[in-house]
Amino acid sequence: MRAIATALIAAALPLAAANAQEKQASANMINAEGNEVGTVTFNTSPSGFLHILVEMTDLPPGPHGFHIHETGACDPATGFESAGGHYAGDKEHGIESQNGPHPGDLPNVHVGQDGVLKVEFFTDRVSLAEGGENPLADDDGSAVVLHANADDYSSQPSGNAGDRLACGVIESG
Repeated sequence: MRAIATALIAAALPLAAANAQEKQASANMINAEGNEVGTVTFNTSPSGFLHILVEMTDLPPGPHGFHIHETGACDPATGFESAGGHYAGDKEHGIESQNGPHPGDLPNVHVGQDGVLKVEFFTDRVSLAEGGENPLADDDGSAVVLHANADDYSSQPSGNAGDRLACGVIESG
């Protein structure tokens, strides 16, 4: 009987691992020079919220807009315009907008005088699940972008957050 139970548990492990991989993703963040400046990790919580953890260094101090963008491409030569616009769904930009916010709108982040950023968010407006509402892993992928200025939470289409300082393609696994 113990051998059967062990075999059943062993058979279930690959399925559990596959489910866990579907619920995790990360983005290696690069700056305009193409240098790595940190990571952003995404984990789906048991409650269904997406937990986003940001750890970055060598950044200019102060407040910065931080958004999920619609295309999984981060070309420094284009100032990261390759990442497209914000992941918008059918919403307007910003929490101050009556038809907002975009699914990819996140709160401003604040970089310390030492150039270090560590922050975490929870959101239910985007998903790692294929076929879920606002999936990050759609046909053209998604990216995370750190902007030069703070987001004003209302200006269309991107909160007047300025240039794109760093970008990372969101990849599953």
